Amino acid sequence: MAELTALESLIEMGFPKGRAEKALALTGNQGIEAAMDWLMEHEDDPDVDEPLASPLGHVLGREPTPSEQGGPKGPGSAVGEGKPVLTEEERQEQTKRMLELVAQKQREREEREEREALERERQRRRQGQELSAARQRLQEDEMRRAAEERKREKAEELAARQRVREKIERDKAERAKKYGGNVGSQPSPPAAEPDPVPSSPSREPPIKREYDQCRIQVRLPDGTSLTQTFRAREQLAAVRLYVELHRGEEPGGGQDPVQLLSGFPRRAFSEADMERPLQELGLVPSAVLIVAKKCPS
Repeated sequence: MAELTALESLIEMGFPKGRAEKALALTGNQGIEAAMDWLMEHEDDPDVDEPLASPLGHVLGREPTPSEQGGPKGPGSAVGEGKPVLTEEERQEQTKRMLELVAQKQREREEREEREALERERQRRRQGQELSAARQRLQEDEMRRAAEERKREKAEELAARQRVREKIERDKAERAKKYGGNVGSQPSPPAAEPDPVPSSPSREPPIKREYDQCRIQVRLPDGTSLTQTFRAREQLAAVRLYVELHRGEEPGGGQDPVQLLSGFPRRAFSEADMERPLQELGLVPSAVLIVAKKCPS
C-alpha cells in the first residue's frame, strides 16, 4: 500500500471528496494544514460544495506531470514507487495526528468565534447605552419645549384678557364721551314715595326695605350659568364685563359683544341701560338674566 496523499488523508478524516479537492486546489496544493485551514474557514459557505470549473487532476496530484514528479515533494504529493509503504499501525497513527490537527483547528475557530461574539456583545451594549442616552436627551428636550409652550400660552392668555379689559374701558370712555358723561356714576334719583294708604289706627304702614346688594344669575347660550353678587348701585355694564371675562370661550378668539336680556318680563337691555344702576333697572335684590349674541345695530 502506498503512502496516503493529501486528498486521501482529508477523505480519511471525514471531509467530502469534492470539498477536499476544492480546498487543495484553492490553497495551491500547499499541504494538509493549509487545506484544513481553508475548510474550517469556509465550512458554512453556501457554495462550499460546488465544484471548480477547471479540471483539478494535475493540481491535486492525481496526475502529476514529470516536472512535478521530479521536483521537491510537498506534504500532499504522491510518493514514488521506491518509497516504503505504510503499515496499518502507521496509517492509523497518521490518521490520529490529522484528527488531532482537525480538533485543534476546531478549538481555535471556536475560541476566535467566542472572542468575536464577546466583542459584538460589547458593541451592542455600548450602542444600547448611547441610544438610551440619546432617548433621554430627546425626552428632556421635549419636556423643556412643552414647558416653554405652556408658558407662552399662559402669557398669550393673560395678554388676551388684558386686551379685553382695555377694550371694555375704551368702550366705556367712548360711551361716556358720546352721552356727555358717565351717567351711571351719577346717583339715581330717589324713588318716589307712594301715597300713604289709609290704615286702621292699630296698624302702622309697612317700612320699605333698602338693599345694598343684589344676586344676579346669568344663563349662557350653552346651557350653563354664572352667579355673582353685585352692589345695588353698580352699573349693568359691570354684569356684562363679568360675563365677558368668565364665559367659556377661548381667550383671544375674537369674542363677540353680548346682549343681556331679562327673563320675565322679556326685555332687551340697550347700551344706555348699561350705564344705569342695577337698583334702577329693578334687578334688586335678585334677578335672572339671559345672554344672547348682540345683534348688529
